[in-house]
Amino acid sequence: MARTAPSDTALRVADLSQTAENGFALRPGPDRLADIAKELELSALRKLSFEGRVKPLGTSDWVLEARLGATVVQPCVVTLEPVTTRIDVDVTRQYLRDYKEPEEPEAEMPEDDTTEALGVWIDPGVVMLEALALAVPDYPRKDDASLGQMVYTKPGEAPMTDEDARPFAGLADLKSKLEKDDD
Repeated sequence: MARTAPSDTALRVADLSQTAENGFALRPGPDRLADIAKELELSALRKLSFEGRVKPLGTSDWVLEARLGATVVQPCVVTLEPVTTRIDVDVTRQYLRDYKEPEEPEAEMPEDDTTEALGVWIDPGVVMLEALALAVPDYPRKDDASLGQMVYTKPGEAPMTDEDARPFAGLADLKSKLEKDDD
């Protein structure tokens, strides 16, 4: 068994109290925030905190309960202007001694994705990074950003718009012409 911690945030399971909640509070400094922002391809990571506890779950299992708070800056997917997002999420992980990984090469995701195999260490720092990566918006967008309509055509020809490309647009025009002719 490894007695050397894999990171400075790892907690050795054998050293955790069975009768009390084992609290932790992680607040990375500016250098670490910059490293995390680079790793997650963020423009900036202004604040990050991960506070919680690891407590016993039955006789041999453990549960980590924490609150993740972060302020991230990403480029808008439409305008590329900076978009600032506040993230506040609750995080839970259960570490089970008798957890079994699926043996099939292709297996369905279990409904409960908060369970993991219990090892020698529980690392709140790893959980913090994973939870942040999952909480960061995939497509950040400024509130007033909108996609305009770009129209391309050859010189001298009428441009075709998205409206013109609708399958029944021509029929609607024909129907309105026929109704006018009937009047």
